[in-house]
Amino acid sequence: MAQPDLTPSEQLTFSTVRIACWLADGTPGTGSGFFFSFAKSGDRQIPAIVTNKHVVAGAVRGQFSLTLKGTGGEPLIGQHLTIELDNFSARWIPHPDPAVDLCVMPIGPLLNEAEAQKRSFFFISLDDSLLPSAEDLAGLGAFEEVLMIGYPNGIWDSANNMPILRRGITATHANLNYEGRLEFMIDAACFPGSSGSPVFLFNVGSWPDRRGNIIMGGIRIKLLGVLYAGPQHTATGEVRIVTIPTQQRVLAFSTIPNNLGLVIKASRLRELDGEVRKLFASSAV
Repeated sequence: MAQPDLTPSEQLTFSTVRIACWLADGTPGTGSGFFFSFAKSGDRQIPAIVTNKHVVAGAVRGQFSLTLKGTGGEPLIGQHLTIELDNFSARWIPHPDPAVDLCVMPIGPLLNEAEAQKRSFFFISLDDSLLPSAEDLAGLGAFEEVLMIGYPNGIWDSANNMPILRRGITATHANLNYEGRLEFMIDAACFPGSSGSPVFLFNVGSWPDRRGNIIMGGIRIKLLGVLYAGPQHTATGEVRIVTIPTQQRVLAFSTIPNNLGLVIKASRLRELDGEVRKLFASSAV
């Protein structure tokens, strides 16, 4: 992932992508996604975009923008190409468990087509080296600072094709399975459009270990998971767990986010990796 001319936080801003979708009736929506390399074997890998299933469900058309790359391999900030695809929802490989709100779209064909047109895109693809190990998770405390990168309410720096960065904390222990599921909760502002945002453990310079000792002079970055839902209060005071919506529209009941978000643990990406490997193995036959 390393790019010597970019700081760690700058590198992570190039790992995400704003996803715009349209349903058959023309209803628009936005969500967040991120680049991840699947099926790694030596120097070979399958680049893809990861998001939530509900972000792309029913979408007949989708759109995202990719930053162009200069001849020296640098990002040409302010220069980006918008990719528009039809039959959008059918292009995604769903997580095999219907209850897990994750899906992935391989983008190798898009990159190859761009190369044929003498274009190259700059993005930072995350990979399994950023997934926390059991030892990493065991070293965490109940309270850890997290960084979420995405496109809340569809907001972005459209001139520079850059996302919005938000800080928060773990609201439940990231080494525990919230309600028995491979999930945990964060305390952060989670608005429509944030679905699919990667959530990172992000420390640069120093951080405390679980015993209170200060670790100095290092960098700790791990992909903890993917935001997908959060509890919201209705106007009557009822609390509901709802997926972070992609559309901003008037509903029959009013909901008020309470700044908590549910995060699918990053280990679930290994299960998606198996699905990608199976699909490409069968297509090679």
